[in-house]
Amino acid sequence: MRSALLYGVMILIPLLYGCSESIAGKPLEMQKMDDKLELATFAGGCFWCVESDFEKLEGVQEVISGYTGGSVDQPSYEAVSAGGTGHLEAVQVYYDPQRISYETLLEAFWRQIDPTDSGGQFVDRGEQYRSAIFYHNPQQQAAAEKSRAALASSGRFDRPIVTELQAASRFWRAESYHQDYYKKNSLRYKFYRYRSGRDQFLRKTWGDELHPVTSSHSKYRKPDQAELRQQLTPLQFRVTQEEGTEPAFDNEYWDEKREGIYVDRVSGEPLFSSHDKYDSGTGWPSFSRPINDAAIVEQQDYKLIIPRTEVRSRYGDSHLGHLFDDGPEPTGKRYCINSASLRFVAKEQLVEKGYSELEALFRE
Repeated sequence: MRSALLYGVMILIPLLYGCSESIAGKPLEMQKMDDKLELATFAGGCFWCVESDFEKLEGVQEVISGYTGGSVDQPSYEAVSAGGTGHLEAVQVYYDPQRISYETLLEAFWRQIDPTDSGGQFVDRGEQYRSAIFYHNPQQQAAAEKSRAALASSGRFDRPIVTELQAASRFWRAESYHQDYYKKNSLRYKFYRYRSGRDQFLRKTWGDELHPVTSSHSKYRKPDQAELRQQLTPLQFRVTQEEGTEPAFDNEYWDEKREGIYVDRVSGEPLFSSHDKYDSGTGWPSFSRPINDAAIVEQQDYKLIIPRTEVRSRYGDSHLGHLFDDGPEPTGKRYCINSASLRFVAKEQLVEKGYSELEALFRE
């Protein structure tokens, strides 16, 4: 069962949020989905976290949290979390196979979990939180077996891989309160995730390889550490790789007024536009929004007494800065970014530098 302390801190009674349904009423398989999409099912402990991580991948259309593997119809969260129904917390991933493969989803899954833990995942203990891959056809079964065998022989873990492979069975959609929990209740989710120990374990286990799935399927990539030390100045390395902070009013772009875009200095992925840059008075480049919300990854930062929202780039996984709720309208957001994490591309250079698709931002 989820840690009572963490769960109590994070969650108020669902009725306070206007959530009165206890079950979805229909198995998810009965709901119509886009014909071009394919389906994959995974269990990796807390479905809030697994849903969040899969939704970051390009080519994933939708991720649904729910319950599978049990024998009781229409299970509720309370029944499953208490154990005894045989269900696991799981997610169903609807993805476009033209944009992302099942093998890539498997890669991403291993980088979300502890595959050696048979008693649950991280702070969540019990069989309902164990890890499993539910295959939907013989091709998925073969791919999952091959992927699990490769992980077992990689030497990554000292203990045996215990993640189960099972044929997919009826999947029940979780209560609406649990869908997109990481978006609808971001502060509670970030507190839970940080205190669960999941990210600490994953960073220790995978290090620089934690996010290769996204970068390997994009024209933007993160060089290895040896390359980065050659390419970046000591300050740029400290900021992007070690979560440092450059001096205010003594950095490259705090007072930059030219029109253009700001890209991740490590990967080159476009992040911000001069249209959204404003003078916040802080001495760092500040933006009211990114060019594309999907380009930015948010996570909780507890380095100071007051928790802050750290922002990182999607593909480069660079530390960029922090996000605050004191920005201008219409967003009310302030993305306070280190110049050392950015490279400026003037609007006149967009085609030359490979960003022709963003010329439209500057057409009158």
